[in-house]
Amino acid sequence: MLENRRIVITGAAGTLGKATAGAAAGYGADVIGLDILPEHSSQDLSEYHCVDLTDREATTDCIAALGHIDGLVNIAGGFAMGVTASEPDDTQWEWMFRINVDTMRNATMAAVPVLKAREHATIVNIGALGALNGQAAMSAYCCAKSSVMKLTESLSEELKCDGINVNAVLPSIIDTPPNREAMPDADFDQWVKPAQLAEVICFLTSQRASALHGVLLPVKALV
Repeated sequence: MLENRRIVITGAAGTLGKATAGAAAGYGADVIGLDILPEHSSQDLSEYHCVDLTDREATTDCIAALGHIDGLVNIAGGFAMGVTASEPDDTQWEWMFRINVDTMRNATMAAVPVLKAREHATIVNIGALGALNGQAAMSAYCCAKSSVMKLTESLSEELKCDGINVNAVLPSIIDTPPNREAMPDADFDQWVKPAQLAEVICFLTSQRASALHGVLLPVKALV
């Protein structure tokens, strides 16, 4: 499904990043991982580069040096809750936008000139099903992920005539160690497994999804 395609995955050292790299490599892709960790080894990655994706110049330089790429998967991001919308505390707000929105924008801006040179290119972003509506004590996260979703739609309209498909997955709760730690009393069996979500991402990264533009695809398990 992804044979002869060079795919860049941001957040490659995280749980979903690892699962997506494994699935993409299994489908024949040449997978390049980007993350902030100084070192990360994986047999699924042909290359790994340490880069601060909130730094636009560093991100641009890193992606420009990769040569040709066929797809970008913007997984870098994170979750935080607990601060209400009326509290005069900007720390969580700024952090959620930096790691969810700025990373995606910086990687996308760097990748688009390279992707335009390919016959069929893709960008897949990670939204959030829970951000379709406002949630108590989650305003920063919901607003950040809503921005990712609207950026996905805007980018799709701007780039579809350049041969670039831009779509996003909207997972419900993903079964990751940080989420288990944050919600220890939840039923983890009802959450979306990283491997399940990785399969959907790989489909959107493939030419099989060439008819999809600006799709915000819900990926929901039992909750």
